[in-house]
Amino acid sequence: MSMPNAFVPGSVALSAQDEALVARRARVLGPAYRLMYEEPLHFVRGEGVWLYDTEGRAFLDAYNNVASVGHCHPHVVEAIRRQVGTLATNTRYLHGLILDYAEKLLATLPAALGHVMFACTGSEANDLATRIARAYTGGTGIIITDFAYHGLTLAVSEYSPTLGNAVHLGSHVRRVTAPAAYRTEGDVAAAFEAGVRAAIADLHRHGIKPAMLIVDSLFTSDGILTEPTAFLKGAVDAIHEAGGLFVADEVQPGFGRTGDTMWGFQRHGVVPDMVTLGKPMGNGQPISGVVIRPEVVDSFGRNARYFNTFAGNAVSCAAALAVLEVIEREGLMANARDVGAYLLDGLKGVAARHEAVGDVRGAGLFAAVEIVADRASRAPDRELTSRVVNRMRQDGVLISVCGPGYNILKIRPPLVFTRENADTFVDVLDRALAAR
Repeated sequence: MSMPNAFVPGSVALSAQDEALVARRARVLGPAYRLMYEEPLHFVRGEGVWLYDTEGRAFLDAYNNVASVGHCHPHVVEAIRRQVGTLATNTRYLHGLILDYAEKLLATLPAALGHVMFACTGSEANDLATRIARAYTGGTGIIITDFAYHGLTLAVSEYSPTLGNAVHLGSHVRRVTAPAAYRTEGDVAAAFEAGVRAAIADLHRHGIKPAMLIVDSLFTSDGILTEPTAFLKGAVDAIHEAGGLFVADEVQPGFGRTGDTMWGFQRHGVVPDMVTLGKPMGNGQPISGVVIRPEVVDSFGRNARYFNTFAGNAVSCAAALAVLEVIEREGLMANARDVGAYLLDGLKGVAARHEAVGDVRGAGLFAAVEIVADRASRAPDRELTSRVVNRMRQDGVLISVCGPGYNILKIRPPLVFTRENADTFVDVLDRALAAR
């Protein structure tokens, strides 16, 4: 299946400048890259929740969790500037900054998670977690949800089905139906646990020992599945009984986004064996990590050296430390809770006015609006969803889609989003649906 909302060269008229850039991209970057939206965007500056194009037009960014504390946040920018002008080195030399950051990060997590190892991207973090899980359990089997996305390395792409059919899943991978309350009859927790237990049984049937169950704790690619809370415990118990580990992928749900908790897995009352981090960790400066129970990484650490030239470098650690400081000083977790609830109320008002909205759900500043052909069948309406996304882009608001039917609006703004921004978003969405 093709990428949703992708630009197709030749489909729309572009300015001479942008046409030339598209041609240059194709010439030097090759055919694998994609541009978002039917009419691509050419940005030259970012500030807070806003991105600015070449003509100075402002676009409300309601999609970008990379710049989670806002584009070009001055405290993060200054931390990077100061450190890059002082020292940029790696983990094979003693340096206090990496320890300052590690201690502050670990203090936000359950005490059982006592070590952190650094990488540069979420894909690398999940790749490292896979290696550790295999070393600790002696198994190779991996259990994921149907439409999961966990990264792009060879090992991780083999358990990222959202990459499409051209990227083959590993024979050691088993998929479980995501716990979607909107599309599940009966007990969501029981259904998900039963799916995990069936996957474990099938791995055993094929002579494969389970190594880990890994989920994005908000099931982002599966459609942002936020309710009910506490439905993960049975599935986590099941993987532990089978000798495997539970890995919480917090690349998208983490760093205060849900409002009530710092980490998405905390909404479920479970403590993972490993937590993987990425994207918003450095507000755009590449840094990621794996937070681990010490007993899980002990034998791996003694028997297999880990080194990554750029991971944990002083500049990235300075950026990441600044991000935690901003979240704390500016009360961004409380802002995510309060503005997120306000936004959700506004979205429910939109749903009341438009039959095409089948469901609205969210946690903090992470929300989903499910677009359906009709409420009785709940059939996904991918075409209308794409039109809504591109109409909103034309009106200056940026979002994207998720879910196996590509019919769920993925709303994930920076944590500095305000009520005024939420009002703008709701108004533009309302108009886009009315124009269907």
